[in-house]
Amino acid sequence: MNSLLSSAYWPNLQYFAHVLHSEHVQIELYEHYQKQSFRNRCQILSANGKLDLSIPVRHLAKKELTKDIEISYQENWQAKHWRAIISAYKNSPYFEHFEMEMGVIYSKKPKFLLDFNKMQLELILDLLRVKKEISYTTEFEHEPLDCIDLRERIHPKTDFNTDLFCSDMLSKPYYQTFSEKMAFAPNLSILDLLFNKGLESLSYLNYTNKT
Repeated sequence: MNSLLSSAYWPNLQYFAHVLHSEHVQIELYEHYQKQSFRNRCQILSANGKLDLSIPVRHLAKKELTKDIEISYQENWQAKHWRAIISAYKNSPYFEHFEMEMGVIYSKKPKFLLDFNKMQLELILDLLRVKKEISYTTEFEHEPLDCIDLRERIHPKTDFNTDLFCSDMLSKPYYQTFSEKMAFAPNLSILDLLFNKGLESLSYLNYTNKT
């Protein structure tokens, strides 16, 4: 199975399940950038429930390609996001195992959103000790061949249960930091699973590491 995905900020579990189970992953560069999508947004679980974290971007033209989207640093959003992550997960079982590597991400200031997202994806795969072939598109194809086109299917307004490949997988409850005070929240950012399950995240996503 080959998959074509959009770029994503700390991808959710639906996205990451497809990354793990695909022989080859390709990420789209040449689409028109979509606002209010996971390209610059992730969702974590805070003490008050689900919390969206969004990276501010600069819009230099009415229609821009994803590869050209620049991050705005007019506000100190990196510190704000990192504080929110610490507040949400400092008491999770594996936060201390990954805190240093995650914190380094927020000390960097790449110009392009794509580069920031690429760093995160590579870090998660490295922390989980997974080797995966990932490439980037060189042109836009409306109907790509020989792959599952997930560019529009993984979206904040689309229920992950419509994805038959992983709907049952992602509905399984696992321990979450605030399990005692709120119901299980499925399909959050990979951060939620990683901080709560560590390397067992792979088993939850039905993946056996072959490396």
